[in-house]
Amino acid sequence: MAQTFNVSYASATLSVSLYLAMNAVFQLFVGPLSDRYGRRPVVMVALAIFCSASLGCIIAPSFEVFLVCRLLQAVVVTGLVLSRAAIRDTCSQDQAASVLGYVTMGMAILPLIGPAMGGGLEAQFGWVASFWLLLGVGIFVFALTYLDMGETNLHQTSSMAEQFRAYPELLKSRRFWGYCLTASFSAGAYFAYLGGGAYVGREIFGLSPAALGFYLGAPSLGYIVGNGISGRFSNTLGVNRMVLIGTILTCLGLVLSISLFLFTDAQPISFFGCVCFMGLGNGMVLPNATAGMMSVRPHLAGSASGIGGTINTGGGALIAIGTGAILVPGTGALPLLLIMLATTSLSILTITYVIKRTSDLEIANPQS
Repeated sequence: MAQTFNVSYASATLSVSLYLAMNAVFQLFVGPLSDRYGRRPVVMVALAIFCSASLGCIIAPSFEVFLVCRLLQAVVVTGLVLSRAAIRDTCSQDQAASVLGYVTMGMAILPLIGPAMGGGLEAQFGWVASFWLLLGVGIFVFALTYLDMGETNLHQTSSMAEQFRAYPELLKSRRFWGYCLTASFSAGAYFAYLGGGAYVGREIFGLSPAALGFYLGAPSLGYIVGNGISGRFSNTLGVNRMVLIGTILTCLGLVLSISLFLFTDAQPISFFGCVCFMGLGNGMVLPNATAGMMSVRPHLAGSASGIGGTINTGGGALIAIGTGAILVPGTGALPLLLIMLATTSLSILTITYVIKRTSDLEIANPQS
């Protein structure tokens, strides 16, 4: 891309970093809009913008035009936010967590094959081929939404003013913030891993690029298994118990990894193998915490999904940046592992508070 548009590599990387930033920004708006106007029309408008932006990336005559279209592509996060809200619209809290577990299990497969697919397309047809693929997928999902997605939000607010007046009800809820922080801290361990996993593999274990790519995918495998467990047991055990179990499993995996680095001659499996437990734990935590945050005020499920997603993405990005700054040649793997353990420990504290708060509310209002 840098060569095509005759710009620096640093400028070309803005298409990634700014895209992620816009991803977080859009999440703040699509949830409230869907609570006001419904899930279906907001999804369809967003997909139409995404398809138009994808075409714009393909035919862009300059880097500036390409970058604007690339940022507009971030509106596709609407599908992520509102699919979760639509699930909560049609399911109880525990059922929603179960369904979200299966949905995210399918979504977790894509990061495993996406980079390889993109690399293959680039090698055969150039970087524009990936945007042709995105355009084709966008058109398919738009058609599927038009033909098959019914409206699930049956309690739309009458005006945006009414919508904003309802916000304090959500933002003052301690349980909502408890679920948000639990998800953010749990995901924060993964974002820290993204910021430092390659460093550990390359600088400490001297892995080749091919081997490093294989090991870096380890948490995704654990995440898929954790999602499957959520799908199978969330409806039975309840979201709070599933989140607590997931955070504890993640903590145990990281404690094991730290112990292996301290008391043995550490091997790649000492780090990447134990990090699988983090993926397993996150696969149990995130679908259930997401269902929990949307269930605090069900009529504001879209807003809760959007705000929670923004907090999750923004907090994770900050943790990744901080981790990358700390890991310099000679620091070893322990600083990264300690950061991951600290964020996971905080997630245990926040979900424990949510459990206590839920118990207190049930005692105060036994009919709820």
